[in-house]
Amino acid sequence: MAGPAGDWPEAAAATSVRSALGGYRAYARRWVFLLVISLLSCSNATLWLSFAPVADTIARHFLLSTEQINWLSLVYLVVSIPSGVVAIWVLDSVGLCRATTLGAFLNFWGSVIRSMPCMALGIQDPFVFLLGGQSFCALAQTLVIFSPAKLAALWFPEHQRATANMIGTMCESRKSPGYSGGQPAVSHSGEDGGGHPLDGTYIIPAGLTFLLATACLWESVPPTPPSVGAAQSTSLSFLAGLKLLTRNKAYMVLAVCFGGGIGIFSSFSALLEQVLCVNGYSSEFAGLCGALFIVFGVLGAVALGLYVDRTKHFTEAIKIGLCLTSLACVAFAVVSQLQGQTVVLAAICSLLGFFGFSVAPVAMELAVECSFPVGEGAAAGLVFVLGTEAGLRASWLCRQAEGVLIMVLLTSLTVRHAEPSVSTCQDGQGPLDWKAPMLLMAGLCVLFSCLFVLLFHTPYRRLQAEAEASPSIQEDERPATAAALDLDHAPYLAAMP
Repeated sequence: MAGPAGDWPEAAAATSVRSALGGYRAYARRWVFLLVISLLSCSNATLWLSFAPVADTIARHFLLSTEQINWLSLVYLVVSIPSGVVAIWVLDSVGLCRATTLGAFLNFWGSVIRSMPCMALGIQDPFVFLLGGQSFCALAQTLVIFSPAKLAALWFPEHQRATANMIGTMCESRKSPGYSGGQPAVSHSGEDGGGHPLDGTYIIPAGLTFLLATACLWESVPPTPPSVGAAQSTSLSFLAGLKLLTRNKAYMVLAVCFGGGIGIFSSFSALLEQVLCVNGYSSEFAGLCGALFIVFGVLGAVALGLYVDRTKHFTEAIKIGLCLTSLACVAFAVVSQLQGQTVVLAAICSLLGFFGFSVAPVAMELAVECSFPVGEGAAAGLVFVLGTEAGLRASWLCRQAEGVLIMVLLTSLTVRHAEPSVSTCQDGQGPLDWKAPMLLMAGLCVLFSCLFVLLFHTPYRRLQAEAEASPSIQEDERPATAAALDLDHAPYLAAMP
């Protein structure tokens, strides 16, 4: 451990005068930047999984297979593997402002392309437009998803970093509005009503976000850094930072375990309706479970983010959260194969979101802490892009690579039911048996959790650097008192081993 985390609030308060002498400052416009990134993250995540809750309806309307519909979600993971490397370089080299604006443009353009099959008649192959639009949105995601950690580090003081990271990360976790109300009707020539993922509604938030990014964002870094960590965050070059990351055992453990966990959650979100309909649960109930999954996840993230901002118990929070997530995942794998368990399933999905989503922003902060002074774009980004395939290796494969492998593996293990069932699935191909894939998903979740609990140990490098120098000032800082001026009594984090 980095040191007595419980002493951190007192240390930050007692050394606040040092920040005034060091000239650190937090600017109010940081909240505008966070708002733009949050809206962009929310729009992009909505576009990502807008097909998942209405997979049967879209497949039936456009004469597509369920596998093709799954690829509209899976393409995000596939495209992000190579493009994620470029996105990391853009964030750390070109700048957060330009990267955010570029991501907003790609997100808007992708939303337009994927809506063309419903806005224009006579399109012979709608799947090309659907997949093409999703691919542009996937390119935007690599810029969007790495941004909260860098924004928090560059613009926010240390007592707000985890909260800012939580807000940006949780906005990315919000899924399609279809999760809240079952399957909407399909609208193509006006015969079936409107409101599905391709009717153009999703273009509006994407376009608005692009306008906000263009009009409101002017600079990547504030004129004066808000903390010592912000001042030193780009002290290493991109390639030098990557070399340090691949040699950092704690960081690699975090990248593999947390990346695998996000891959599991991505697969769960994309396949939820298909898993539940096999045992007679309606699409409306699947939508309710998805909504509970998200809402309780946001609540958990808010609570944990505020707690970690105060205590700095990053490692303990993630280890406990992952263990509880594993228990909820095992419960879902078992109960989802039973019929008539609506109340239990709803409760399990709520707990799975509450424990699982809450660790995401804390893990992003921990990635920066254990890898400082590597740039935040690389540190947070490689948690999503760096990972394993046939063992640990420092190459460009964590979230995206493991997400692709996990989702492909889960879908490949499904088999058709040989006997009559109570299925409510509407793909016309017969219900699938998801027992083996769900047990595998639970097993992988337990495996990643155990590996992280047993193998992850790290000092908090950024907090140590800030404690040894001068923490950031706050906009509402109280006047210094005689006790606060006695800096010799301020407890500091223990030195790095």
